[in-house]
Amino acid sequence: MATPYRQAPRRHLAPLALRAPLQGRAWREYLYLLLNLPIGIATFVYTVTMLSLGVGLLITFLGVPVLALALAGCRGIGVVERARARALLHEDVPGPGRAGQKKPGLLGWFVALFRSGTSWRHVIYTLIMLPWGIFTFTMTVVFWSLGWSMLTYPLWQWTYPRYLDQPGMQVFGDGEGNNWYLDTAVEIVGTTVVGLLIWMATPWMAHGLATVDRALVRGLLSPSALAERVQELESDRGTVVDTAAADLRRIERDLHDGAQARLVALAMDLGLAKEKLREDPEAAARMVDEAHGEVKTALQELRDLARGIHPAVLTDRGLDAALSALAARCTVPVHVTVDLPTRPAPAIEGIAYFTVAELLTNISKHSHATSASVDVWRSDDHLMLQVTDDGRGGADPSRGSGLAGLTERLDAVDGVLVAQSPVGGPTTITAELPWRT
Repeated sequence: MATPYRQAPRRHLAPLALRAPLQGRAWREYLYLLLNLPIGIATFVYTVTMLSLGVGLLITFLGVPVLALALAGCRGIGVVERARARALLHEDVPGPGRAGQKKPGLLGWFVALFRSGTSWRHVIYTLIMLPWGIFTFTMTVVFWSLGWSMLTYPLWQWTYPRYLDQPGMQVFGDGEGNNWYLDTAVEIVGTTVVGLLIWMATPWMAHGLATVDRALVRGLLSPSALAERVQELESDRGTVVDTAAADLRRIERDLHDGAQARLVALAMDLGLAKEKLREDPEAAARMVDEAHGEVKTALQELRDLARGIHPAVLTDRGLDAALSALAARCTVPVHVTVDLPTRPAPAIEGIAYFTVAELLTNISKHSHATSASVDVWRSDDHLMLQVTDDGRGGADPSRGSGLAGLTERLDAVDGVLVAQSPVGGPTTITAELPWRT
């Protein structure tokens, strides 16, 4: 896969302070902040009305469904608000998903809504939006209108003497003739300069307010950290189950097509040799000799299969010896360096071994490399391994290759796999695994 061409950054004649008020980001944030007020009014009224009605009706059974409807409505508001943040602030916040319903039926749904912390965080968001919306709306309107009006003051200053019978905009007046008007050339220019400063500062003020909005959406309308971790663990569990099932199918297939077939043929050959033993001892001897060769082949296949399940050398002598054995069987010369003060957890050690095994297999089959290296070391609480080859490159985990499967396996134990493989090589695959002693 070719490395994407990175264009040089565009050079702008105008400085960022002058460009910022005209950029699309500023206008999107202005619109978001202005919409906070009407949305805040609507959500506040809905939430307060529904909660008050539900609490008031708790003396009857009707209060429970009304409160459940209030919570469900707040979660629906969260859907709209996440979409608004995604469209205007480019803040992509995942939804919390459905409330975990343990019991079937409508009552189970009510209980799930009431027990869900996500539902109550949505309620808090709808209540906060009114005061926050008033503040953001006021700040945006005041800064934006004041900046533009003062910046363009020279263009409309003439309306004061013509229509209002005063020389300019009045800044101060005490009713006793002590008035201050912006009518001289210096005052008009000064007003324009101040307006320019406010005009340039307005998008940064809006960006700061929008940053608070982003934090509110992320903090109150996204899944909790615990829920995200549970979802991640469920996904990892599915990956582990699928991987284990695939390994079992591979073992069954290898046994059926390899050692089992050879053993069946061996039994038949020995049966025929037994029948010919008296009639033709020489032919029986040849058949026994062939059967002996089949036994050796079957034993070698069983050893290879056992090594694929879990190599004995890894259990007995650790990663250094096991990876050296892998390197010896690779078709490309491989230099192995293992620098580990102690051995990691057996499960992590096994994952590291099979990760290197698959990477070396890929090198043998696809890389056209002339040399490779394997480096393993410990960094804090992580086991690091790096496999490098001088082949043709182009390896990409996103294309659904074997690297994608390795990425999923490592992710199942909170590991990370990073591939750097430009077309033409070299290829460097780095994996990080938790130590977990």
